[in-house]
Amino acid sequence: MYCIVAAASRPRLRRAPAGLPGAGKVRLLDVDRGLFVAVADLPLDRYSESAINSGLANLDWVSRVAVAHEAVVESFIASTAVLPMKLFTIFTSDERALEHVHGQRARIAALVKRVENRQEWGVRVVLDRTLAAAAVPKQHAPARGATGVSYLTQKKAHRDASKELASRARETVAALFDRLAARAGDAKRRSASELPAQGGPLLLDAAFLVPRGRATAFQALAARESKALARQGYGLTLSGPWPPYTFVQD
Repeated sequence: MYCIVAAASRPRLRRAPAGLPGAGKVRLLDVDRGLFVAVADLPLDRYSESAINSGLANLDWVSRVAVAHEAVVESFIASTAVLPMKLFTIFTSDERALEHVHGQRARIAALVKRVENRQEWGVRVVLDRTLAAAAVPKQHAPARGATGVSYLTQKKAHRDASKELASRARETVAALFDRLAARAGDAKRRSASELPAQGGPLLLDAAFLVPRGRATAFQALAARESKALARQGYGLTLSGPWPPYTFVQD
């Protein structure tokens, strides 16, 4: 099972991606009016519990399968709502899959209401060490023959400057998150320590659930914020739109 799709009319599958390696064509199961499940048949020898457990040790294989799964989910992004399923959500038959969906019908209805006509946008902010260091007032090296007291004073000044930069960075990204969240229907901030970042410390990793009608304004705001932050030594990256991965998983 790839995803659950809410749509006014039955989605067309002519351009649906191939899906998982070895899988059959993507097809739709009718749940009830306006709700469908995107599924495909899998060969048991390649996707049995033991085969999957064995494959999980191969990062290249996992990556290929995950990308293929996400491609199918993202092909429904224009629908009223798409609820991505976790990778390797597998049932023994169409009937078992539909039974599962019907059993979760109230929860699914609530999720559809939460994300309908909305898309997820990601924002990440990193600290550019070079630019940030240039923005900090330079400390003069102790003169030759300087006392130990002056040397320790110099060291303390360096530590204080680093603490001030860290405090200012926290305040900066917190204010940025609030401004962006005000333009979104919902927002979630993940721990900045969850993912590494190239180019400097990851200060913000956040997801925003943005109504389609506000997407252009949200992108414009992010672009303005990026330009302003760049002068202070921060790098902002905007990604999306995506299906609402972050907002359908509690």
